[in-house]
Amino acid sequence: MAESTVTSSDNPDAQRRFRAALSMFATGVAVITAPRKNGPPIGITVASFNSVSLDPPLILFSVDRRNLSLHDLSAAGTYAVNVLDEAQQDLSNRFAKANSDKWASMPGMSIERADVVLLPNSLATFECEPYAQYDGGDHVIFVGRVNQHQSRSEGRPLVFFGGRYHTLNGAHRPSA
Repeated sequence: MAESTVTSSDNPDAQRRFRAALSMFATGVAVITAPRKNGPPIGITVASFNSVSLDPPLILFSVDRRNLSLHDLSAAGTYAVNVLDEAQQDLSNRFAKANSDKWASMPGMSIERADVVLLPNSLATFECEPYAQYDGGDHVIFVGRVNQHQSRSEGRPLVFFGGRYHTLNGAHRPSA
């Protein structure tokens, strides 16, 4: 196994190798959504979603400090984590882009309540209230308390591995 030591955050080659090593951990893909006081809702693609606690029910995700919606997300009173289905790669790409009209021509999009924005056909959604935020270097770590959640009984997750999207062959839904 090849080893590499990260010696400095100023070293672009070390950063590239570190990022490549991190890409060897397969992750699901989620979109964080939240209402915005003025303007369209917030929508940010993340691959850093994780469970934290069952009691109380807590989740976490991280957002790059350069993200243009970070300030508004930090001030949001609620947000949702939308776990994407393998058929939703286009949504992942849409919400990963900066400075675009992410909400234009959203098929089937509806905001049922003023305090929550959910993406249709997600594998699972977690409606959260802010619980804590932490410094995570070049990211901010958000911990949310889950107030409501739902999941579909069919579908397969969109997976990110090695810098590319993948699907799980033969994936099945775990028993409840």
